[in-house]
Amino acid sequence: MERNSFFCPGIGCLLALSLGSAWSQDIRVSLVPRDKVEGRLREYSGTNAERGARLRQMFADVGCGEQLSIQLVKQSKVPNVMCVLPGTTDRTIIVGAHFDRVSTSDGVADNWSGASLLPSFYAALKIDPRRHTYVFIGFTDEEMGLVGSRFYVRTMTPAQVAGTAAMINLDTLGLAPTEVWSHRADKRLMLALVRVADYLAVPISGVNFEQVGSTDSESFHARKIPRLTIHSITQKSENAMILHTKKDKLSAMNLDQYYETYHLVAVYLAYLDHYLSLPESAGAATD
Repeated sequence: MERNSFFCPGIGCLLALSLGSAWSQDIRVSLVPRDKVEGRLREYSGTNAERGARLRQMFADVGCGEQLSIQLVKQSKVPNVMCVLPGTTDRTIIVGAHFDRVSTSDGVADNWSGASLLPSFYAALKIDPRRHTYVFIGFTDEEMGLVGSRFYVRTMTPAQVAGTAAMINLDTLGLAPTEVWSHRADKRLMLALVRVADYLAVPISGVNFEQVGSTDSESFHARKIPRLTIHSITQKSENAMILHTKKDKLSAMNLDQYYETYHLVAVYLAYLDHYLSLPESAGAATD
C-alpha cells in the first residue's frame, strides 16, 4: 500500500462450480493447499530486489516457463516480474500486486501477502483452457509512487489497452476478512466478486482507504482500464498502526482469513473468464 468459510480439503483439490444459469459449463480451479500458500508468504524477507527474484522463482516453480519475464523499469533499479497464462482470445485480465516494502517494515501484509499469492493463482487457473489471457504482474516500487505500475501502463499500446478487460489488484491481505475499495472499483467487476463471495458463503465488504493512500490499480484507471482492488485494511488495523511500521509482521496476520481470501479470489478470477465474455447488460455498468 502506498501511504497518502470456504474450505477445500486435500492436496491440490479441484473445484467444479456452476455460478448461475447463464453458464453452459462449470468453472474449474485447482486450489493450492494451505501449507504451500503459507510457505510462500513466509518467504517475505530480504531486499526489494531479493523479493522480486524470489517471486520470479516462485512463478518458475509452478510451471511458468517461456511466459515468465521481467520488465526493466525506468526510475527503478528493480524490474517488474511478469508471468503470462495464454488464453484462446486476445482479451486480457491483468492480476497485479506490488512486492516492494518500505525500509521501516518487514512488509508482510503490505504487500508480500498479495505478491506471494500470484503464483498460486497461476497454479489454480492453468488446469483448464481460458478465453482470456491472464497476465500476472509483481510490481516494483509501488511505495515510491506507483513507479512499476505507472511504467507498465505507459508502455501499453492502444491495442493492449483496448484488449484489457480488467485489472485486479491485490494489496495488503490477511489483516481482516476480504475487503474491496468500493469507491474506486469498476461496478461490474465488484458485482462479480460479490456474486462469487455469496455463492461460496465468504464474507466481503467495501472499505475505502482514500485517506490512507493509493495503490497500483489507479495507474490503470488513468487509461480507463476497469479495475478493482482487493485488500484487508480496516479502521482497526489503522488504529494499530500496522502498515509501514515494525508491526507489519507475520504475527499481525490472520492466516485463516488470508487463506479464505486466496480461495475467493482464485474462484473469482476463473469466474471472470466467463463473466467478462458476456455483454455488459449481464452485469452492472462500468464506472
